[in-house]
Amino acid sequence: MTHTPPASHRAIVIGGGPAGLMAAEVLLQHGLQVELFDAMPSVGRKFLLAGVGGMNITHSEPRAPFLARYGLREAELTPVIDAFDADALRSWVHGLGIDTFVGSSGKVFPTAMKAAPLLRAWLARLRDAGLQLHVRHRWLGWDDAGRLRFATPQGEVLRDAAPTVLALGGGSWAKLGSDGRWLPLLAARGVDLAPLQAANCGFVCGWSEHFAAKFAGSPLKNVALSFEDVHGQPLRRRGEMVLTQDGIEGNLVYGFAAAIRERINRDGSATIRLDLAPDRDLERLRSELQRGRGAASLANHLRKQCGIDGARAGLLRELLDKDSFNDMDSLAAAIKALPLTLHGTRPLDEAISTAGGVRFEAMDQQLMLTALPGVFCAGEMLDWEAPTGGYLLTACLASGRAAASGLLHWWDRQR
Repeated sequence: MTHTPPASHRAIVIGGGPAGLMAAEVLLQHGLQVELFDAMPSVGRKFLLAGVGGMNITHSEPRAPFLARYGLREAELTPVIDAFDADALRSWVHGLGIDTFVGSSGKVFPTAMKAAPLLRAWLARLRDAGLQLHVRHRWLGWDDAGRLRFATPQGEVLRDAAPTVLALGGGSWAKLGSDGRWLPLLAARGVDLAPLQAANCGFVCGWSEHFAAKFAGSPLKNVALSFEDVHGQPLRRRGEMVLTQDGIEGNLVYGFAAAIRERINRDGSATIRLDLAPDRDLERLRSELQRGRGAASLANHLRKQCGIDGARAGLLRELLDKDSFNDMDSLAAAIKALPLTLHGTRPLDEAISTAGGVRFEAMDQQLMLTALPGVFCAGEMLDWEAPTGGYLLTACLASGRAAASGLLHWWDRQR
């Protein structure tokens, strides 16, 4: 077991994702000696994975709808994001020598569409600023003397207490470092925590073997999903989803994930309704279906008259009884509002992100834990969630800056 001596103007960051790296950058800019510890062999692993299909860094929509994406934690995150909003984030990316552009959906991307060049430029700047980076150091909490404990391949290492930013991630994609193993460490110190739950996740409904074998992996493009949340508020959005082996996933589903999950938590299940033909109204569908089909099969009639075939037609067969399928009025109504009952989320580790973690009520306005003075929290380990589309990364980076700013203010008060 090794032990390093104390140093003046020293801070520690634990967690090498976007929130931790941003906290380290702010602290370095203000002249502190910064050590960053991460459990993995390299930092930013989940960040790199998020950029595999196109690195979405933020969103260009106006402030009010942007902030509303944070749902129940909008009030707590508003000052955090206002201090480092989408425009500021883009300017910061440009400062790393990376150009950005706004896509047709309003999402903002690096020109190269990749995370790796951004991370490389960022780490080079941090090292030039003096960051001391320690990988393969898994945080184990504190010893009786208040020193930070780390497990390494060479054995346990201790670091003397210093102002600390925890940016340990949520509980999804454990193989990339976000495994939630920090929860009992903070709970033992009296920190108020919300259980981790899957966010931006797929849901399970349980298909028949025949349907799953034929349609798992099939996309459903240009469909609308409607749903009534736990407050009786009707929700509806159009987009794209994917049929999985046992349920549904995709961007359209992720946008409703929090509301669906809360309904399942309360009632044990949640029924959504799918509009398989959002560009046709009910009367038009009725008229098209009631046209004579002669010798044509019903499947061909659906395809020719209504554009319903493939996975859409399969869904109707899967979810409707024979009588409903053979009654054209009932079939038209089902095409416009096909009920699908969901029974649970896919496993936590498969989720894009997680809800739950350190409650904002456990911290002061500068993200310092009230139970642990001098310890600040940032990123996905905080109890908030948002849909995909750049909102997750924006809040992680912004909260990393906010935690570091809080640490600096706290430091000044201690001197």
